[in-house]
Amino acid sequence: MPRQEPRSSFVQSTPPARVLTQALHAHPTGRPCRRIASPHKPVQVRTLSAVRLGAIALLVGVLVFPSLRAHAATTRTAVAPSTPSCAASGLVVWLDTNGNGAAGSVYYRLEFTNLSGRTCRLRGFPGVSGVDLGGHRLGRPASRNHAIAARTVTLGRGASASAVLQIVEAGNFSAASCRQVTAAGLRVFPPNQTASKVVPFPFRACSRAGPVYLMVRAVRKP
Repeated sequence: MPRQEPRSSFVQSTPPARVLTQALHAHPTGRPCRRIASPHKPVQVRTLSAVRLGAIALLVGVLVFPSLRAHAATTRTAVAPSTPSCAASGLVVWLDTNGNGAAGSVYYRLEFTNLSGRTCRLRGFPGVSGVDLGGHRLGRPASRNHAIAARTVTLGRGASASAVLQIVEAGNFSAASCRQVTAAGLRVFPPNQTASKVVPFPFRACSRAGPVYLMVRAVRKP
């Protein structure tokens, strides 16, 4: 009688991918797969036990679910809302009248204070022009001074940003080209806004469209 070799008690672990492959190709009873006779080509019939189906589903869930969860987190981050632009309705626009004079001009700080109740942002140049008591524009609007590059300024609740406004003395221009009048104030459009605010501030201005008597820089943090 042939001698039987003793079975080893060592059980070797099998990688998950190999388990899945074996589960897909093995017969649930351990017997060879039964072939169905066909006039054309033999068809191999395989059936999977409920235990193997459960193991396969668990393995697929372990491999796939983490990547789906990471993708969902990335999607939520991508659609996070950005800080909105500061609307004119939520800003108080005012002029710091402590100006600095130099070479026939006076430089003031045009201030923008955020009272909207939420954080917002400003970027670029405000639109500025002198106006009379009726709110009509006097002469040309302010030109842009690009000495300082425009940057995005984020304003928290109650925070302020400013733009340097240069007012050229009207006496520097000829009477015929300027035709001096007293302006009642400044009409100011915050950067990238179509609504304006009027800042009361009497000063000598040119009523004709020839001379450039106002120049403004981009909005910056103080």
